[in-house]
Amino acid sequence: MPELFTFFGLFTHDKTFIYITHMLLSAGIALLLVRVAMSNLQLVPKGTQNLMEAYIGGVLQMGADVMGREPARRYLPLVATIGLFVGIANLIGVIPGFEAPTSFLEMPLTLALVVFVYYNFEGIRRQGVVKYFKHFLGPVWWLYWLMFPIEIVSHFSRLVSLSFRLFGNVKGDDMFLMVILMLAPWILPMIPFALLTFMAFLQAFIFMMLTYVYLGGAVTIEEH
Repeated sequence: MPELFTFFGLFTHDKTFIYITHMLLSAGIALLLVRVAMSNLQLVPKGTQNLMEAYIGGVLQMGADVMGREPARRYLPLVATIGLFVGIANLIGVIPGFEAPTSFLEMPLTLALVVFVYYNFEGIRRQGVVKYFKHFLGPVWWLYWLMFPIEIVSHFSRLVSLSFRLFGNVKGDDMFLMVILMLAPWILPMIPFALLTFMAFLQAFIFMMLTYVYLGGAVTIEEH
């Protein structure tokens, strides 16, 4: 099966170059959307401002359902930024001639590491070292020796859960798109494109939801 055609691939077929250019393109589009939305703020939003306010409101409501409105508002900048970045990066891969940077493991793994380090940092900062790691021991004292390593492995497995879920799904979507374009290169396959667009938004939503879940579990630990 031939490689997926990309416009940036006309310059070089180096995977690192293609990944970096598409990642920078995604970041540039995200920054441009935010800049346009904030360039002419109005009391009654319209256009890009209305779109971005609806997005921010939706992310905030999602976080409020997971961890309460005040904590969700505190972590809204992180989660909304990641969601916007990932969503645009996924959508780029739907456009023929471009490849989603999230289909390269480097980007999902980097984002997963950011979330992993940050939620553990926040848990330690807000709960204290002793209290934070105490919940790793479980509720039964005579099972501490067993529960602690299990919880440690469970937390590190979240890196795999966040990164490989996003990477695997987007990579699979790219391969599916390549097959569709090979079979019907002159006829626009509207249904597959609609499905891939939906999947692009869905994967961004799942990444944001898991980020809120992990943050909520770290900062709202209850005494056993």
